[in-house]
Amino acid sequence: MYLQFPNRSRSYSPSHHRIQFWGYDSALEISFFLETDALARIDPGGGLDEAAALQAFDANRARIERAAERVYSRHAQGSYLLTADDL
Repeated sequence: MYLQFPNRSRSYSPSHHRIQFWGYDSALEISFFLETDALARIDPGGGLDEAAALQAFDANRARIERAAERVYSRHAQGSYLLTADDL
C-alpha cells in the first residue's frame, strides 16, 4: 500500500465540524475526514471557523497526511475519520 496525496483540494463541512481531503492508493480514491478538534491540538491559537480551519489544515498538511498514511496502513478501507489522537 502506497498512499499519495496529489489532489490538493479540501473542503470544510460546518455541519460536521471537519475537513475532507483525499488520498490515492493506486487507482483507489480514499476519503479522509479530519475533525476540527484535532486542528485545535496542532494549532491551538487558531479559530475553528471555516477560514481558520482551512488555514490551519494547509499550514499542517504534511503532518496531517503522515497521520492519514499511518491510519490507512493499519487497515485499508474506503474512508477514515482522523481525530486528535491520530495526530
